[in-house]
Amino acid sequence: MRESVSVSIVGASGYSGAELLKIFQRHRFVRIEKLFANSSAGKSVADLYPHFRGQYEQRYESYSIDAACASDAVFLALPSGEAMMLAPDLLKRGKKVIDLGGDFRLKDVAQYEKFYKHEHHATAFLEGAVYGLTEWNREQIKTATLLSNPGCYPTSAELALIPLLKESIVQPNNLVITAMSGVSGAGRSAAQDLSFVEVNESAKAYKVGVHQHLPEIKQALEAFSGKAASLSFVPHLVPLTRGILTTIHASLNNDVRETDVLAAFDKHYKNEPFIRYSNEVMPEIKGVVHTNFTDIGFRIYEETHQLIVISAIDNLMKGAAGQAVQNFNLMFGIDETEGLR
Repeated sequence: MRESVSVSIVGASGYSGAELLKIFQRHRFVRIEKLFANSSAGKSVADLYPHFRGQYEQRYESYSIDAACASDAVFLALPSGEAMMLAPDLLKRGKKVIDLGGDFRLKDVAQYEKFYKHEHHATAFLEGAVYGLTEWNREQIKTATLLSNPGCYPTSAELALIPLLKESIVQPNNLVITAMSGVSGAGRSAAQDLSFVEVNESAKAYKVGVHQHLPEIKQALEAFSGKAASLSFVPHLVPLTRGILTTIHASLNNDVRETDVLAAFDKHYKNEPFIRYSNEVMPEIKGVVHTNFTDIGFRIYEETHQLIVISAIDNLMKGAAGQAVQNFNLMFGIDETEGLR
């Protein structure tokens, strides 16, 4: 039996932090060292999440780098702008860092500052940050010290599109991506207009054309497919707690048939433990909630020569904590499915 890896979570009281704790209950090789949450310091895990009563006796603490460095790995589950203030010192002390936020996803500083609306203070670490889209970047993830976990919307769009672009099934220009998300994606301390009460009995598009995940999707599609891409992305909030359903419209290349689309998914995903695809069953959110699966379905529209691709993920699992643990496992030589089945 291998030795356990000690981990600490910064931002442990948020939804992604709580999801990490849930996963670690099943993980045979993780030992929780510290749970940091400045706004909840002194409270027990069960005070905020009663379902953990009798399972986690720890209390949240105010962040201290010395305390964090008692761990082998540190998960940063923080709003954008905060991880960049902590990660550099942790890395300098030899810790492996998994950032669930957006601070190290974009390689272009100007794009980060345009879409995230604040200055980047750790630009020297951007080049070395490894993008954690597990199925497409395993070898780099295995040796990463700073792992930048993909966003929830990008994960759902990128996993559906990259094989199709790479195998020249669809044209890379004018991709249309529409996604619907449950309100947990906005975080535990979300603004009032993103709360369930405001979203319930309604649905709305938000951050149209200016969402911070737009440049991330473009960057990843181009990096992993090798093709220049142009796209629109419109996210929507719907009255669900968790889950993302993404619909993609793409123009087919000439003479592409359904068997070609299936062959592209077969080539890249046939042996993937957390990707399921079908030309018969359309994905739905209830099929993936509380799992690390990405479900993908598609239809060809003969009249318009378009491919419609639909994907579903749990935004807190494959879109956040689940993928983060999948990447953590690879970084520490553990079977990547550990804790996620």
